[in-house]
This record gives sequence, structure tokens and C-alpha cells, in this order.
Amino acid sequence: MTLQLAVALAGDSFDADHWIRQVRLADEAGLDLVTFEEAFGRHGPDAVQVAARVAPLTRHVGLVPVATTTHTEPFHLSTALATLDWVSRGRAGWQVRISADPAEAALLGRRGPLPVEDLLAEAGDAIEVVRRLWDSWEDDAIIKDVATGRYIDRAKLHYIDFAGEHFSVKGPSIVPRPPQGQPVVAALAHGPQVWEALDADVLFVTPADADDAARIVSRIVPEKKIFADLAVGGHVPGDAATFNGTPDQLADLVQSWWTVSGVDGFRLRVSDVADITEGLVPELRRRGLFQPSARTTLRERLGLPVAVNRYAARPEEIPVA
Repeated sequence: MTLQLAVALAGDSFDADHWIRQVRLADEAGLDLVTFEEAFGRHGPDAVQVAARVAPLTRHVGLVPVATTTHTEPFHLSTALATLDWVSRGRAGWQVRISADPAEAALLGRRGPLPVEDLLAEAGDAIEVVRRLWDSWEDDAIIKDVATGRYIDRAKLHYIDFAGEHFSVKGPSIVPRPPQGQPVVAALAHGPQVWEALDADVLFVTPADADDAARIVSRIVPEKKIFADLAVGGHVPGDAATFNGTPDQLADLVQSWWTVSGVDGFRLRVSDVADITEGLVPELRRRGLFQPSARTTLRERLGLPVAVNRYAARPEEIPVA
């Protein structure tokens, strides 16, 4: 088993050529995924739109935009992310974000900021709604039956009938089930408050060192994929540990943390993807620690199981003629 590598891309403005160059570097280097940071209300395209812009120009790397649940309806999120999965041919993901920022709340004027516990509960409901909507079309719902003039088998579209404290959504989706079935759901998890509240496939954690990473891994169920955040080369770190040194020294740190902690991989926060693709990645390959995956979808690259449609009839439910 080799370690997995991701990179976090951030920026305050949208320059198509810049983002295309950055993501293509990650794609050509064989990185497993890139995340696109999002500042709600930022001028220009949002992170999902940026990911959709670069999707047709890349072939392998997973595309995981940040999208907030605090000010966005889950129905719209589900359709946008399902569309991204179609455009990228099964490489889409979603990093869930909540916002307690009064300035962001003021942009809409719908309500004031809520306590973090309430925001996480709302995000948990949003993830459930989005996942149900992705399943609301069975994989073979589109039949294109010219003889009968039917495009869709209506029996294979399902109401999700979600009624919760924060949302009431009937469904079904207006977009066919994504190629992955369920695009990968990720979350930045500084502590158990997040990983216990959100149904995420991938967790980006922020350990201080290898021992701290090992403690975090021991507290999270093994089905989750865990990436340790690491800020590289003077990039603004946020809550991530910071590294300044040579590519060989960074490879030493990555190898040490990966061996000791049991994390699945690392998400590197950089100002320029070339900061790692020109030095770190070749060194990790030389050591046999990192090999680009030939798998097609992001779920496959990360070793996640096939997403079973919750609404599809089980064999025992199909009536016998």
C-alpha cells in the first residue's frame, strides 16, 4: 500500500489560466485529489464552478470543492456536485463547510449566525439530503425507449421524503445518479465534534506531530480515509502544522508520520503546486512510498467501497412472475 497525496488550492480571485495550470500540475504528478477552498460571497465563480471549469482539462486527479451548508440549499448542492461528477467522469468530491461568520450571514440577511453545534447538526442533515438525492435515480433509470416514447423509467426514480429540523425535501433529483453513485464527501475535522457529527468518507485532520496523528487515527472508525493537513513553504497554515525545509526533509517528515500514525495520506497546503511536484513527489516515488493510481474514479483511487443505491430493489424484493 502506498500513501495518498492531496493538495489544497486557495485564492481570493478567479483566474482561469492560474487554476488550470495548478490542477494540471497535480494531475500530471499523479496526486490523488485537489481541494478548492471557498470563501462564501467571494467575487467570481464559487469553488464548485472552478472545479467544473478545470474538469474537462484533467484526466485523473480527484476534484473536491469546498461548499458551505450554512447558506446553501442541499438540493442545489446535490445537483451541482452530481453535474461535476458527470463532467469529470467520476472524479468529484465535496468538502463540507459550515460558517459562523456574521459577515457571511449578513450577505443573505436570512438569519444571524448560529452556534457551532447547530451548524454541524444542520450540515449533518444537509449531507443526508444530498446523499439521498444522489440515490434518488437508479443507475438504469434512463431507458431511451423510442418505441414507447419513454426517456425515463419512472419506477426507478424515488422520492426521498426527507423531513428534519432543518430541511424538508421531497425529491427526486433533477440530475441522474452520478457516475460514482455517491461522490466522495470530505470534511475538515479539527476534533471529534466534527467527525462524530458528519457522515464524511474522508477527514482532513490537523495533528501537531506524528504521535498526535496516531492518537487521532485511533479515535476514528477505520472505514474513514484520513489525511493529515500540512502547510508547506510559507503558505498560511490555518490550523495545519507548518513545514519549512528541503524536499528531502519534507519526504523524511511525510515518511515518518505515515509510518507512525496510520494516516492514509497528506493534504499539502501550498502557494504553488510546483512547490511539491518538482521535489517532494519525485523523492517519494524514488523511495517507493507514492505511486500514481491507474484507477478511474475518485472512490476507486481512495479505496472506498462501491456506493450501493439505498432505493434500488434488493433481489428478495423483486416480485416473481
